Amino acid sequence: MHPLLMFYLSFLLITPLLIKWHPLLIYTLPFLLFTHLITKWLSTATTTQKNLPPSPPKLPILGNLHQLGLYPNRSLATLAQRHGPLMLLHLGSRPVLVVSSADIAREVIKTHDAIFSTRPKLSITDKLLYKGKDLSTAPYGEYWRQMRSTCVLQLLSNKRVQSFRAVREEEVSFFIEKVKESYSLSLPVNLSELFANLTNDVICRVAFGKKYGGDEGGRKFNELLGELMRLLGVFHVGDFIPSLAWVYHINGFDAHVDKVAKEFDKFIEDILEEHIMHRVKRESNGDRSNQGEYKKDLVDVLLEIQKDNSAGLAIDREHIKGLVLDMFAAGTDTTYTVLEWAMSELLRHPRVMKKLQSEVRGIAKDKPYITENDLEEMHYLKAVIKETLRLYPPIPLLVPRESTQDVKLKGYDIVAGTMVITNAWAIARDPSLWDNPTEFLPERFLNSTIDFRGHDFQLIPFGAGRRGCPGITFAMATNDLLFANLVHKFDWALPDGAKGEDLDMTECTGLTIHRKVPLLAVATPSSC
Repeated sequence: MHPLLMFYLSFLLITPLLIKWHPLLIYTLPFLLFTHLITKWLSTATTTQKNLPPSPPKLPILGNLHQLGLYPNRSLATLAQRHGPLMLLHLGSRPVLVVSSADIAREVIKTHDAIFSTRPKLSITDKLLYKGKDLSTAPYGEYWRQMRSTCVLQLLSNKRVQSFRAVREEEVSFFIEKVKESYSLSLPVNLSELFANLTNDVICRVAFGKKYGGDEGGRKFNELLGELMRLLGVFHVGDFIPSLAWVYHINGFDAHVDKVAKEFDKFIEDILEEHIMHRVKRESNGDRSNQGEYKKDLVDVLLEIQKDNSAGLAIDREHIKGLVLDMFAAGTDTTYTVLEWAMSELLRHPRVMKKLQSEVRGIAKDKPYITENDLEEMHYLKAVIKETLRLYPPIPLLVPRESTQDVKLKGYDIVAGTMVITNAWAIARDPSLWDNPTEFLPERFLNSTIDFRGHDFQLIPFGAGRRGCPGITFAMATNDLLFANLVHKFDWALPDGAKGEDLDMTECTGLTIHRKVPLLAVATPSSC
Protein backbone atom coordinates (compact mmCIF):
# COMPACT_ATOMS: atom_id res chain seq x y z
CA MET A 1 0.00 0.00 0.00
CA HIS A 2 1.27 3.48 -0.81
CA PRO A 3 2.59 5.23 2.32
CA LEU A 4 0.40 8.30 1.76
CA LEU A 5 -2.74 6.18 1.41
CA MET A 6 -1.78 4.24 4.52
CA PHE A 7 -1.30 7.54 6.36
CA TYR A 8 -4.81 8.78 5.51
CA LEU A 9 -6.45 5.46 6.39
CA SER A 10 -4.67 5.43 9.77
CA PHE A 11 -5.80 8.99 10.43
CA LEU A 12 -9.43 8.13 9.63
CA LEU A 13 -9.28 5.12 11.96
CA ILE A 14 -7.91 6.92 15.01
CA THR A 15 -9.87 10.18 14.65
CA PRO A 16 -13.19 8.87 16.14
CA LEU A 17 -11.30 7.33 19.06
CA LEU A 18 -9.42 10.55 19.84
CA ILE A 19 -12.57 12.68 19.59
CA LYS A 20 -14.40 10.29 21.93
CA TRP A 21 -11.47 10.61 24.35
CA HIS A 22 -11.81 14.40 24.30
CA PRO A 23 -14.45 16.22 22.17
CA LEU A 24 -12.32 19.37 21.82
CA LEU A 25 -9.92 17.41 19.63
CA ILE A 26 -12.37 17.84 16.74
CA TYR A 27 -11.03 21.39 16.42
CA THR A 28 -7.35 20.55 16.73
CA LEU A 29 -7.03 17.36 14.68
CA PRO A 30 -7.26 19.07 11.24
CA PHE A 31 -4.53 21.48 12.32
CA LEU A 32 -2.38 18.59 13.61
CA LEU A 33 -2.88 16.69 10.36
CA PHE A 34 -1.80 19.69 8.31
CA THR A 35 1.22 20.30 10.57
CA HIS A 36 2.21 16.63 10.37
CA LEU A 37 2.09 16.60 6.57
CA ILE A 38 4.17 19.78 6.26
CA THR A 39 6.74 18.51 8.78
CA LYS A 40 6.93 15.15 7.03
CA TRP A 41 7.45 16.84 3.67
CA LEU A 42 10.17 19.18 4.98
CA SER A 43 12.04 16.40 6.75
CA THR A 44 11.93 13.82 3.95
CA ALA A 45 15.00 15.18 2.18
CA THR A 46 17.22 14.95 5.27
CA THR A 47 15.99 11.68 6.79
CA THR A 48 16.29 9.70 3.55
CA GLN A 49 20.02 10.41 3.51
CA LYS A 50 20.57 8.82 6.91
CA ASN A 51 20.83 5.15 7.78
CA LEU A 52 18.35 5.05 10.66
CA PRO A 53 17.74 2.04 12.94
CA PRO A 54 14.75 -0.17 12.13
CA SER A 55 11.38 1.14 13.27
CA PRO A 56 7.94 -0.39 13.70
CA PRO A 57 5.11 1.17 11.65
CA LYS A 58 3.72 4.30 13.30
CA LEU A 59 0.47 6.22 13.31
CA PRO A 60 0.20 9.87 12.34
CA ILE A 61 0.51 12.28 15.25
CA LEU A 62 0.81 9.48 17.85
CA GLY A 63 3.78 7.78 16.23
CA ASN A 64 4.40 4.64 18.33
CA LEU A 65 2.92 5.97 21.59
CA HIS A 66 -0.02 3.57 21.31
CA GLN A 67 2.39 0.61 21.36
CA LEU A 68 3.86 1.29 24.82
CA GLY A 69 1.03 -0.49 26.61
CA LEU A 70 0.42 -0.76 30.34
CA TYR A 71 3.86 -2.32 30.93
CA PRO A 72 6.27 -0.53 28.56
CA ASN A 73 9.24 -2.75 29.48
CA ARG A 74 7.35 -5.80 28.23
CA SER A 75 5.83 -4.06 25.19
CA LEU A 76 9.21 -2.71 24.10
CA ALA A 77 10.84 -6.12 24.60
CA THR A 78 8.22 -7.67 22.30
CA LEU A 79 8.77 -4.98 19.66
CA ALA A 80 12.54 -5.50 19.89
CA GLN A 81 12.11 -9.20 19.13
CA ARG A 82 10.57 -8.20 15.79
CA HIS A 83 12.64 -5.13 14.92
CA GLY A 84 15.97 -5.71 16.62
CA PRO A 85 17.81 -4.74 19.81
CA LEU A 86 18.53 -1.25 18.44
CA MET A 87 15.15 0.16 17.52
CA LEU A 88 14.00 3.68 16.69
CA LEU A 89 10.53 4.67 17.85
CA HIS A 90 8.69 7.91 17.33
CA LEU A 91 6.74 8.84 20.44
CA GLY A 92 4.67 11.59 18.96
CA SER A 93 7.22 13.90 17.33
CA ARG A 94 10.11 12.74 19.52
CA PRO A 95 12.68 10.21 18.22
CA VAL A 96 13.38 7.58 20.89
CA LEU A 97 16.09 4.95 20.61
CA VAL A 98 15.33 1.71 22.47
CA VAL A 99 18.31 -0.44 23.49
CA SER A 100 17.57 -4.07 24.31
CA SER A 101 20.92 -5.89 24.21
CA ALA A 102 24.00 -5.90 26.42
CA ASP A 103 26.50 -5.13 23.65
CA ILE A 104 24.57 -2.07 22.43
CA ALA A 105 24.04 -0.92 26.03
CA ARG A 106 27.83 -1.11 26.44
CA GLU A 107 28.31 1.14 23.39
CA VAL A 108 25.78 3.68 24.62
CA ILE A 109 26.74 3.72 28.31
CA LYS A 110 30.48 3.08 28.05
CA THR A 111 31.95 3.67 24.59
CA HIS A 112 29.87 6.78 23.87
CA ASP A 113 29.01 7.60 27.47
CA ALA A 114 29.87 11.31 27.17
CA ILE A 115 27.55 11.74 24.18
CA PHE A 116 24.65 10.03 25.97
CA SER A 117 25.16 11.40 29.50
CA THR A 118 22.63 14.21 29.56
CA ARG A 119 18.97 13.89 30.48
CA PRO A 120 16.02 14.85 28.29
CA LYS A 121 13.87 17.65 29.64
CA LEU A 122 10.54 16.16 30.71
CA SER A 123 7.56 18.00 32.16
CA ILE A 124 6.83 15.79 35.17
CA THR A 125 10.42 15.41 36.39
CA ASP A 126 10.91 19.14 35.84
CA LYS A 127 8.08 19.90 38.27
CA LEU A 128 8.77 17.19 40.84
CA LEU A 129 12.58 17.36 40.92
CA TYR A 130 13.23 21.10 41.04
CA LYS A 131 13.80 21.71 37.33
CA GLY A 132 16.90 19.56 37.07
CA LYS A 133 18.59 20.90 40.21
CA ASP A 134 18.70 17.40 41.67
CA LEU A 135 21.42 14.91 40.75
CA SER A 136 19.39 12.32 38.84
CA THR A 137 17.91 14.65 36.21
CA ALA A 138 20.46 17.49 36.10
CA PRO A 139 21.85 18.17 32.60
CA TYR A 140 25.32 16.78 32.02
CA GLY A 141 27.88 19.48 32.68
CA GLU A 142 30.09 21.09 35.31
CA TYR A 143 27.34 21.45 37.93
CA TRP A 144 26.37 17.79 37.60
CA ARG A 145 30.01 16.61 37.75
CA GLN A 146 30.80 18.60 40.89
CA MET A 147 27.56 17.67 42.62
CA ARG A 148 27.98 13.96 41.89
CA SER A 149 31.56 14.11 43.18
CA THR A 150 30.36 15.85 46.34
CA CYS A 151 27.58 13.30 46.91
CA VAL A 152 29.90 10.33 46.43
CA LEU A 153 32.65 11.70 48.68
CA GLN A 154 30.53 13.33 51.37
CA LEU A 155 27.38 11.21 51.47
CA LEU A 156 27.72 7.85 49.69
CA SER A 157 31.33 6.76 50.17
CA ASN A 158 32.07 3.38 51.75
CA LYS A 159 33.25 5.17 54.87
CA ARG A 160 30.01 7.13 55.14
CA VAL A 161 27.90 4.04 54.48
CA GLN A 162 29.73 2.15 57.23
CA SER A 163 29.16 5.05 59.62
CA PHE A 164 25.42 4.29 59.47
CA ARG A 165 25.86 0.62 60.28
CA ALA A 166 24.34 1.01 63.75
CA VAL A 167 21.24 2.61 62.22
CA ARG A 168 20.74 -0.30 59.84
CA GLU A 169 21.24 -2.96 62.50
CA GLU A 170 18.89 -1.21 64.93
CA GLU A 171 16.16 -0.83 62.33
CA VAL A 172 16.49 -4.48 61.33
CA SER A 173 16.08 -5.50 64.99
CA PHE A 174 12.90 -3.35 65.16
CA PHE A 175 11.65 -5.11 62.02
CA ILE A 176 12.23 -8.54 63.58
CA GLU A 177 10.28 -7.52 66.68
CA LYS A 178 7.32 -6.43 64.55
CA VAL A 179 7.31 -9.84 62.85
CA LYS A 180 7.37 -11.55 66.26
CA GLU A 181 4.42 -9.41 67.33
CA SER A 182 2.41 -10.59 64.31
CA TYR A 183 3.24 -14.19 65.19
CA SER A 184 2.10 -13.71 68.79
CA LEU A 185 -1.23 -12.36 67.50
CA SER A 186 -1.55 -15.23 64.98
CA LEU A 187 -1.65 -12.73 62.11
CA PRO A 188 0.05 -12.91 58.72
CA VAL A 189 2.80 -10.35 58.13
CA ASN A 190 2.28 -7.64 55.54
CA LEU A 191 5.84 -7.79 54.27
CA SER A 192 5.28 -5.18 51.56
CA GLU A 193 4.26 -2.61 54.16
CA LEU A 194 7.05 -3.51 56.59
CA PHE A 195 9.71 -3.41 53.85
CA ALA A 196 8.53 0.05 52.77
CA ASN A 197 8.53 1.29 56.37
CA LEU A 198 12.00 -0.09 57.06
CA THR A 199 13.68 1.52 54.05
CA ASN A 200 11.87 4.78 54.75
CA ASP A 201 12.96 4.74 58.41
CA VAL A 202 16.60 4.09 57.50
CA ILE A 203 16.64 6.93 54.97
CA CYS A 204 14.89 9.32 57.38
CA ARG A 205 17.39 8.64 60.15
CA VAL A 206 20.37 8.97 57.82
CA ALA A 207 19.05 12.02 55.98
CA PHE A 208 17.15 13.86 58.71
CA GLY A 209 18.34 12.39 61.99
CA LYS A 210 14.93 11.00 62.95
CA LYS A 211 12.08 8.89 61.64
CA TYR A 212 8.87 10.17 60.10
CA GLY A 213 6.85 6.97 60.14
CA GLY A 214 4.54 5.02 62.41
CA ASP A 215 1.83 7.64 62.95
CA GLU A 216 -0.82 9.09 60.62
CA GLY A 217 1.67 11.64 59.29
CA GLY A 218 4.14 8.87 58.51
CA ARG A 219 1.56 6.84 56.62
CA LYS A 220 0.54 9.91 54.65
CA PHE A 221 4.17 10.55 53.78
CA ASN A 222 4.62 6.94 52.56
CA GLU A 223 1.54 7.34 50.35
CA LEU A 224 2.92 10.62 49.01
CA LEU A 225 6.25 8.95 48.23
CA GLY A 226 4.43 6.15 46.39
CA GLU A 227 2.51 8.71 44.34
CA LEU A 228 5.75 10.52 43.50
CA MET A 229 7.25 7.33 42.08
CA ARG A 230 4.09 6.56 40.14
CA LEU A 231 4.05 10.02 38.58
CA LEU A 232 7.73 9.81 37.64
CA GLY A 233 6.84 6.77 35.52
CA VAL A 234 4.07 8.53 33.57
CA PHE A 235 4.58 9.60 29.94
CA HIS A 236 3.32 13.18 29.69
CA VAL A 237 1.64 13.66 26.32
CA GLY A 238 2.96 17.23 26.08
CA ASP A 239 6.57 15.97 26.03
CA PHE A 240 5.87 14.03 22.85
CA ILE A 241 2.98 15.86 21.21
CA PRO A 242 3.42 19.49 22.33
CA SER A 243 0.22 20.63 20.61
CA LEU A 244 -1.76 18.30 22.93
CA ALA A 245 -0.14 19.45 26.20
CA TRP A 246 -3.34 21.32 27.08
CA VAL A 247 -5.20 18.02 27.49
CA TYR A 248 -3.38 17.24 30.77
CA HIS A 249 -4.11 20.77 31.92
CA ILE A 250 -7.83 20.39 31.33
CA ASN A 251 -8.19 16.90 32.82
CA GLY A 252 -6.46 17.98 36.05
CA PHE A 253 -3.33 15.85 35.72
CA ASP A 254 -0.94 18.83 35.70
CA ALA A 255 -2.67 20.25 38.78
CA HIS A 256 -2.21 16.91 40.56
CA VAL A 257 1.52 16.89 39.76
CA ASP A 258 1.79 20.46 41.08
CA LYS A 259 0.01 19.42 44.27
CA VAL A 260 2.38 16.50 44.92
CA ALA A 261 5.38 18.74 44.21
CA LYS A 262 4.15 21.39 46.66
CA GLU A 263 3.45 18.84 49.41
CA PHE A 264 6.93 17.36 49.09
CA ASP A 265 8.48 20.81 48.97
CA LYS A 266 6.74 21.81 52.20
CA PHE A 267 7.88 18.61 53.92
CA ILE A 268 11.52 19.15 52.94
CA GLU A 269 11.36 22.90 53.64
CA ASP A 270 10.20 22.21 57.21
CA ILE A 271 13.10 19.80 57.69
CA LEU A 272 15.65 22.32 56.42
CA GLU A 273 14.29 25.00 58.75
CA GLU A 274 14.44 22.60 61.68
CA HIS A 275 18.09 21.76 60.93
CA ILE A 276 19.05 25.41 60.52
CA MET A 277 17.46 26.27 63.87
CA HIS A 278 19.29 23.42 65.61
CA ARG A 279 22.60 24.49 64.06
CA VAL A 280 22.12 28.09 65.16
CA LYS A 281 21.28 26.89 68.64
CA ARG A 282 24.38 24.69 68.84
CA GLU A 283 26.63 27.48 67.60
CA SER A 284 25.13 30.00 70.00
CA ASN A 285 25.80 27.55 72.85
CA GLY A 286 29.40 27.23 71.70
CA ASP A 287 29.25 23.47 71.19
CA ARG A 288 29.76 23.34 67.41
CA SER A 289 33.01 21.43 67.78
CA ASN A 290 31.34 18.68 69.77
CA GLN A 291 29.48 17.44 66.72
CA GLY A 292 31.56 14.58 65.33
CA GLU A 293 31.74 14.20 61.58
CA TYR A 294 29.66 11.05 61.42
CA LYS A 295 26.96 12.30 63.74
CA LYS A 296 25.86 14.67 61.02
CA ASP A 297 23.00 13.60 58.81
CA LEU A 298 22.66 14.26 55.10
CA VAL A 299 20.91 17.60 55.54
CA ASP A 300 23.63 18.80 57.95
CA VAL A 301 26.30 18.00 55.38
CA LEU A 302 24.48 19.75 52.55
CA LEU A 303 23.80 22.85 54.63
CA GLU A 304 27.48 23.03 55.58
CA ILE A 305 28.49 22.74 51.91
CA GLN A 306 26.09 25.56 51.08
CA LYS A 307 27.29 27.80 53.89
CA ASP A 308 31.03 27.26 53.54
CA ASN A 309 31.12 26.59 49.78
CA SER A 310 33.41 23.74 50.84
CA ALA A 311 32.83 21.81 47.64
CA GLY A 312 33.78 24.76 45.46
CA LEU A 313 30.22 24.72 44.22
CA ALA A 314 27.52 27.32 44.76
CA ILE A 315 24.29 25.55 45.67
CA ASP A 316 21.02 27.15 46.69
CA ARG A 317 18.10 25.87 48.73
CA GLU A 318 16.44 24.16 45.77
CA HIS A 319 19.62 22.25 44.98
CA ILE A 320 19.57 20.87 48.53
CA LYS A 321 15.89 19.98 48.27
CA GLY A 322 16.48 18.21 44.97
CA LEU A 323 19.30 16.12 46.42
CA VAL A 324 17.24 15.20 49.48
CA LEU A 325 14.35 14.16 47.24
CA ASP A 326 16.75 12.05 45.18
CA MET A 327 17.77 10.19 48.32
CA PHE A 328 14.15 9.33 49.06
CA ALA A 329 13.26 8.35 45.52
CA ALA A 330 16.38 6.22 45.04
CA GLY A 331 16.81 4.99 48.60
CA THR A 332 13.33 3.84 49.56
CA ASP A 333 11.07 2.78 46.71
CA THR A 334 13.75 1.14 44.58
CA THR A 335 15.27 -0.55 47.64
CA TYR A 336 12.26 -2.23 49.16
CA THR A 337 10.98 -3.56 45.84
CA VAL A 338 14.04 -5.85 45.74
CA LEU A 339 13.14 -7.27 49.16
CA GLU A 340 9.52 -7.68 48.12
CA TRP A 341 10.29 -9.70 44.99
CA ALA A 342 13.06 -11.72 46.64
CA MET A 343 10.75 -12.92 49.41
CA SER A 344 8.01 -13.59 46.85
CA GLU A 345 10.32 -15.89 44.91
CA LEU A 346 11.49 -17.68 48.07
CA LEU A 347 7.87 -18.41 48.96
CA ARG A 348 7.32 -19.76 45.44
CA HIS A 349 10.48 -21.90 45.58
CA PRO A 350 10.75 -23.81 48.90
CA ARG A 351 13.94 -25.51 47.64
CA VAL A 352 15.71 -22.17 47.35
CA MET A 353 14.35 -21.04 50.72
CA LYS A 354 15.63 -24.18 52.42
CA LYS A 355 19.07 -23.92 50.80
CA LEU A 356 19.38 -20.25 51.79
CA GLN A 357 18.30 -20.91 55.37
CA SER A 358 20.83 -23.73 55.62
CA GLU A 359 23.65 -21.38 54.60
CA VAL A 360 22.57 -18.48 56.79
CA ARG A 361 21.87 -20.56 59.89
CA GLY A 362 25.09 -22.49 59.46
CA ILE A 363 27.09 -19.26 59.52
CA ALA A 364 25.03 -17.55 62.21
CA LYS A 365 24.90 -20.61 64.48
CA ASP A 366 23.50 -19.48 67.84
CA LYS A 367 23.80 -15.73 67.30
CA PRO A 368 20.59 -13.84 68.12
CA TYR A 369 21.10 -11.52 65.16
CA ILE A 370 23.24 -11.58 62.03
CA THR A 371 25.58 -8.64 61.75
CA GLU A 372 27.18 -7.15 58.67
CA ASN A 373 30.42 -8.99 59.49
CA ASP A 374 28.65 -12.29 58.78
CA LEU A 375 27.39 -11.33 55.32
CA GLU A 376 30.68 -11.71 53.44
CA GLU A 377 30.56 -15.51 53.76
CA MET A 378 26.96 -15.82 52.56
CA HIS A 379 27.51 -16.58 48.88
CA TYR A 380 24.10 -18.11 48.23
CA LEU A 381 22.40 -15.10 49.83
CA LYS A 382 24.24 -12.84 47.38
CA ALA A 383 23.23 -15.14 44.51
CA VAL A 384 19.56 -14.90 45.54
CA ILE A 385 19.78 -11.08 45.59
CA LYS A 386 21.48 -11.02 42.17
CA GLU A 387 18.88 -13.33 40.67
CA THR A 388 16.12 -11.13 42.07
CA LEU A 389 17.72 -8.04 40.54
CA ARG A 390 17.99 -9.88 37.22
CA LEU A 391 14.32 -10.85 37.06
CA TYR A 392 13.00 -7.72 38.75
CA PRO A 393 15.25 -4.70 38.14
CA PRO A 394 13.79 -1.91 40.32
CA ILE A 395 13.63 0.49 37.35
CA PRO A 396 13.15 -1.82 34.33
CA LEU A 397 13.52 1.04 31.83
CA LEU A 398 16.59 2.93 32.97
CA VAL A 399 16.11 6.68 33.41
CA PRO A 400 16.23 8.10 29.86
CA ARG A 401 19.33 9.70 28.38
CA GLU A 402 19.65 12.02 25.40
CA SER A 403 22.30 12.30 22.70
CA THR A 404 24.10 15.64 22.56
CA GLN A 405 25.57 15.15 19.07
CA ASP A 406 25.24 12.94 16.01
CA VAL A 407 26.81 9.52 16.46
CA LYS A 408 26.91 6.11 14.78
CA LEU A 409 25.82 2.96 16.60
CA LYS A 410 26.25 -0.40 14.88
CA GLY A 411 26.41 1.43 11.55
CA TYR A 412 23.19 3.35 12.17
CA ASP A 413 22.94 7.14 12.32
CA ILE A 414 21.68 8.52 15.64
CA VAL A 415 20.93 12.23 15.46
CA ALA A 416 21.55 14.73 18.23
CA GLY A 417 18.58 15.18 20.55
CA THR A 418 17.47 11.55 20.34
CA MET A 419 16.04 10.23 23.59
CA VAL A 420 17.53 6.86 24.63
CA ILE A 421 15.75 4.22 26.71
CA THR A 422 17.71 1.17 27.85
CA ASN A 423 15.46 -1.80 28.60
CA ALA A 424 17.36 -3.38 31.50
CA TRP A 425 14.46 -5.79 32.01
CA ALA A 426 14.73 -7.17 28.46
CA ILE A 427 18.54 -7.47 28.64
CA ALA A 428 18.33 -9.44 31.89
CA ARG A 429 15.93 -11.92 30.23
CA ASP A 430 17.81 -12.23 26.94
CA PRO A 431 17.96 -15.99 26.07
CA SER A 432 21.27 -15.46 24.25
CA LEU A 433 22.81 -14.37 27.57
CA TRP A 434 20.97 -16.48 30.13
CA ASP A 435 19.93 -20.13 30.27
CA ASN A 436 16.23 -20.51 31.19
CA PRO A 437 15.97 -16.72 31.47
CA THR A 438 12.46 -16.61 32.95
CA GLU A 439 13.21 -19.08 35.76
CA PHE A 440 14.36 -18.11 39.26
CA LEU A 441 17.71 -19.92 39.54
CA PRO A 442 20.15 -18.29 42.00
CA GLU A 443 22.67 -21.07 41.30
CA ARG A 444 23.55 -19.39 37.99
CA PHE A 445 25.53 -16.81 40.01
CA LEU A 446 27.43 -19.15 42.34
CA ASN A 447 30.36 -19.66 39.98
CA SER A 448 29.96 -16.39 38.10
CA THR A 449 31.79 -13.10 38.40
CA ILE A 450 28.81 -11.17 37.00
CA ASP A 451 27.77 -8.37 39.34
CA PHE A 452 25.14 -5.62 39.31
CA ARG A 453 27.38 -2.59 39.90
CA GLY A 454 27.58 -1.46 36.29
CA HIS A 455 30.61 -3.36 34.97
CA ASP A 456 28.69 -6.29 33.44
CA PHE A 457 26.18 -5.01 30.92
CA GLN A 458 24.05 -8.14 30.93
CA LEU A 459 22.97 -7.11 34.45
CA ILE A 460 22.52 -3.35 34.93
CA PRO A 461 19.55 -2.89 37.31
CA PHE A 462 21.14 0.31 38.67
CA GLY A 463 22.44 1.60 35.35
CA ALA A 464 26.11 2.11 34.53
CA GLY A 465 28.60 4.70 33.36
CA ARG A 466 28.51 8.34 34.38
CA ARG A 467 24.79 8.18 35.08
CA GLY A 468 24.88 4.95 37.05
CA CYS A 469 23.33 5.03 40.52
CA PRO A 470 25.96 6.24 43.04
CA GLY A 471 24.03 4.82 46.01
CA ILE A 472 24.27 1.09 45.25
CA THR A 473 26.44 0.32 48.29
CA PHE A 474 24.08 2.22 50.59
CA ALA A 475 20.96 0.46 49.28
CA MET A 476 22.32 -3.07 49.22
CA ALA A 477 23.80 -2.85 52.74
CA THR A 478 20.27 -2.64 54.15
CA ASN A 479 18.84 -5.31 51.84
CA ASP A 480 21.49 -7.95 52.58
CA LEU A 481 21.31 -7.46 56.34
CA LEU A 482 17.52 -7.60 56.59
CA PHE A 483 17.17 -10.53 54.21
CA ALA A 484 19.72 -12.62 56.10
CA ASN A 485 17.98 -11.99 59.42
CA LEU A 486 14.53 -12.77 58.03
CA VAL A 487 15.45 -16.25 56.86
CA HIS A 488 17.60 -16.86 59.96
CA LYS A 489 14.98 -15.95 62.56
CA PHE A 490 11.82 -17.33 60.95
CA ASP A 491 10.34 -20.08 58.84
CA TRP A 492 7.96 -18.68 56.23
CA ALA A 493 4.78 -19.87 54.54
CA LEU A 494 1.85 -18.41 52.63
CA PRO A 495 -1.42 -17.78 54.54
CA ASP A 496 -4.19 -20.39 54.68
CA GLY A 497 -1.90 -23.16 53.46
CA ALA A 498 -1.61 -21.72 49.95
CA LYS A 499 1.05 -23.15 47.65
CA GLY A 500 3.83 -21.17 46.01
CA GLU A 501 2.28 -21.53 42.58
CA ASP A 502 -0.86 -19.82 43.90
CA LEU A 503 0.96 -16.58 44.77
CA ASP A 504 -0.25 -13.61 42.72
CA MET A 505 2.83 -12.09 41.03
CA THR A 506 1.02 -9.31 39.14
CA GLU A 507 3.07 -6.14 38.79
CA CYS A 508 1.88 -2.58 39.29
CA THR A 509 2.76 0.27 36.96
CA GLY A 510 5.09 3.21 37.57
CA LEU A 511 8.77 4.09 37.47
CA THR A 512 9.56 1.18 39.78
CA ILE A 513 7.87 -2.19 39.47
CA HIS A 514 6.25 -3.40 42.70
CA ARG A 515 3.83 -6.17 43.44
CA LYS A 516 0.28 -5.07 42.69
CA VAL A 517 -1.02 -7.11 45.62
CA PRO A 518 0.78 -6.70 48.99
CA LEU A 519 2.86 -9.72 50.00
CA LEU A 520 1.37 -11.47 53.04
CA ALA A 521 3.19 -14.34 54.73
CA VAL A 522 3.05 -16.34 57.94
CA ALA A 523 6.20 -16.25 60.08
CA THR A 524 7.11 -18.94 62.62
CA PRO A 525 10.15 -18.38 64.85
CA SER A 526 12.83 -20.91 63.96
CA SER A 527 13.97 -23.44 66.51
CA CYS A 528 17.66 -23.04 65.67
